[in-house]
Amino acid sequence: MDKRSEFSSKIGFVLAAAGSAVGLGNIWRFPYLAAKYGGGLFLVIYLIFVVTLGFAIMMAELAIGRKTQLSPVGAYRALDKRFSFVGIISSLVAFLILPYYSVIGGWVIKYFVVFVTGGGMATAGADYFSGYISRSVEPIVWQSIFVLATTFVVIRGVKDGIEKASKILMPILIVMSVFLSIYSIMQPGAMAGVWYFLYPDLANFSFQAVLAAMGQMFYSLSLAMGIMVTYGSYLSKKDDLETSVKQIECFDAGIAILAGFMIIPAVFAFSGGDPTALNKGPGLMFVTLPKVFETMAFGNVMGGAFFLLVLFAALTSSISLMEAVVATACDQFKWERKKGVLIIAVLAILVGIPSTLGQGIWSNVHIFGFNFLDFFDFITNSILMPVGAFFTCILVGHVLETKIITDEVKLSSPFKREKLFIIMIKYIAPLCIIGILISSILEALGVIKF
Repeated sequence: MDKRSEFSSKIGFVLAAAGSAVGLGNIWRFPYLAAKYGGGLFLVIYLIFVVTLGFAIMMAELAIGRKTQLSPVGAYRALDKRFSFVGIISSLVAFLILPYYSVIGGWVIKYFVVFVTGGGMATAGADYFSGYISRSVEPIVWQSIFVLATTFVVIRGVKDGIEKASKILMPILIVMSVFLSIYSIMQPGAMAGVWYFLYPDLANFSFQAVLAAMGQMFYSLSLAMGIMVTYGSYLSKKDDLETSVKQIECFDAGIAILAGFMIIPAVFAFSGGDPTALNKGPGLMFVTLPKVFETMAFGNVMGGAFFLLVLFAALTSSISLMEAVVATACDQFKWERKKGVLIIAVLAILVGIPSTLGQGIWSNVHIFGFNFLDFFDFITNSILMPVGAFFTCILVGHVLETKIITDEVKLSSPFKREKLFIIMIKYIAPLCIIGILISSILEALGVIKF
């Protein structure tokens, strides 16, 4: 087992953790929410949550991992046996997300290949996406390719796999984000979208906007998935945790904001300034944006570049998800890394098949009203993640002495935001997480709509 391996450099860890945080949510959900809920005002609220609530929970998870040098199940058990279930929940979240995330990753590869081979304009057809995902075999093939790409990195370990891949993928992702943002802003009519994105519109601000910003922050930073605990276990006692968290937050928020500049101006230019053309999720990425690229000069090139960017974002996230599951499995079952990675890869493909077929021949099969993909998304994002984060706060803030965690942070540097951390983890974070839990369930059930 490679659990005692360490990142060879601080930047390697920061890029790996930032890669975990930067994912599909930054690209297909954040721009929509920002545009809908007050533009610049939403951005300010989101950033406040990132540097307070997100900071506290991420610090706690990284410190737990570094202190125990164990994957999630063992880490929580080492701190308090009664809280072993929190590690189990975190590992289960990563295990359940990886398969359906790989399904979507397969869709991204498919679109990238179509664009770079010159057929991107066909994806703008009204029924192209629905026709593709309803097929029985092809989506499984692309999903399997995505899992194999993830496996290729993870099987090489922390230094030679995850760290090296992150040092390559993340800089390219950042450069491409900047380039596509500039290109989007330069489109005729795009400045109206920039204004819509940045202008602090009080008319669209509400308590629901606060809940939306809080929820987006929570899911965007890869919290309560076992990832940060696992990555924390690979850190040296000399690594400055507080500075690292600040840098991860900057990467994540920066990519989300760049995604806003990439997408909102382009959609505005395409729709003639109609904000109702903006949507979120697969509909934005696989239906609306191909229509936008169709109207652009060099549409095939820009579409190919965009889906390559999305592919890199999806890969860096899936790598961290697989690593969290592999670390736990190898810890608990005493597997060699290679064996653990291959078993998890096969399971990811097999467990992902229902999510693929649920878009087509199994579309009439529902669990509590959800198709397979939406059910796995609901159970992980709306239930398990908030529950795991809540009990992490209870463990760190009330069961343990908070000093146990703050002392771990201070091993590498002074803890400048210690008072903020204590207040957040003890009092404010648990209440916020309850709000996230309730609003997520209500959104999934259709009671409220973000």
